[in-house]
Amino acid sequence: MAEGGVETEEEVRNKLQELVDKLYHFRDHYFETHSVEDAYQKPFDVKMELEHTIILMDEIDDVWKNKGFYLVLKGKALNVIPDYCSDAEEVLSKAVKLEPGSVEAWNQLGEVYWKKMDVSAAQTCFLGALNHCKNKVSLRNLSMVMRQRRSQDPDENSRNIMDSVKHAKQAVQMDTKDGTSWYILGNAYLSLFFCTGQNPKISQQALNAYVQAERVDKTASCNPDLHLNRATLCKYEQNYQGALDGFSRAATLEPSWTEPLMREEQLLDYLGRLCGFLSNKGKIRGKRLQNMLSSLTPVLLGHYGGLQLKPLCALQPGKNSGCVVLGRVVFSLVPEERVPFTFGFVDAEGTCYAVMVYNMVESWGVLIADSVTIPEPYLKQHNIQHKSQTYVFQSIRVDSPIRLLVNGKPQGPSTQASATVAYRPQSE
Repeated sequence: MAEGGVETEEEVRNKLQELVDKLYHFRDHYFETHSVEDAYQKPFDVKMELEHTIILMDEIDDVWKNKGFYLVLKGKALNVIPDYCSDAEEVLSKAVKLEPGSVEAWNQLGEVYWKKMDVSAAQTCFLGALNHCKNKVSLRNLSMVMRQRRSQDPDENSRNIMDSVKHAKQAVQMDTKDGTSWYILGNAYLSLFFCTGQNPKISQQALNAYVQAERVDKTASCNPDLHLNRATLCKYEQNYQGALDGFSRAATLEPSWTEPLMREEQLLDYLGRLCGFLSNKGKIRGKRLQNMLSSLTPVLLGHYGGLQLKPLCALQPGKNSGCVVLGRVVFSLVPEERVPFTFGFVDAEGTCYAVMVYNMVESWGVLIADSVTIPEPYLKQHNIQHKSQTYVFQSIRVDSPIRLLVNGKPQGPSTQASATVAYRPQSE
């Protein structure tokens, strides 16, 4: 304290910084002092804490209120809520004019524009911060921005995704103990996975990044976006237990967010209908089913005739190299997101498994009674338990329809398309 009881600039800075740090700690560590059942109350509690913080900040001497450091910290405080705040934009716009070298000011203003859905302005701010100093916050924010850059040129979109991964990696390298950076790297890999042919290695990199986020930062496990995005990947990878657990956790952590609950209910509906169809073989039985199966002849194997024809019951979990299965379609089922196209597949012995086809154009499908030939089938056994419901079945994954023969005929390249999968990169 300076002579006469007047606070120095450094003392004021420290006091304001402490107030803002306390506000963000309250938000980020909310579930350390509150039950998950209180999640619906969190937005209100954070807003009340913000209002209390602003009151305390406004009590400082007027001489400091037009200083750049005060405006930066007040803007950051106003930016604590997830929605766009015009007051934050106004305060931070003044701050960057007074302190153009402030990395914090540029980053906070960039986040305001991000929430405003002004991607170009957000990118300008994050690049402005990086021009002054390389820092993890700008890098990971730039990673998010690059994934939202949309172009008519597919090659440019691919480059943006690659740049997103690059920036996220750099952020992690600057601080390997920052859970937010690991989480954003996971999202970057998630985008890369769905935009570049669904390489299993990239899928694993995304999952590893999410695991690392939770390992180094206990607050990451309370991030509903992390759980939703990871659940989306689990669903695509046919880890339905992980998908349901993730959707449910995201819904619990953010009760006002309807998407996780909707996605959970859609998946439960899909699994319930699928198990019902499988147990009834699509309600096709008796003579009709016998006639369908009796006409399964080796000629339908086509150019896969050199592989060993096996009954479904003889398949092992995973890829069955050197083998082929042949059967008839007894039902089809398309989930809300249209991925995967699913159909019931009965072989000559009457065994019924689900076949799940990915990366098909919307117009592709199979009809009841069609014969389908599947080379080197990839088998997965499912035993899912969720909210007192149990789903047990076997499925064969097909990554592209061009792998199949339908009624003995190859499926051309025009039947293949990229997957369209919803996830939430925009609210990181």
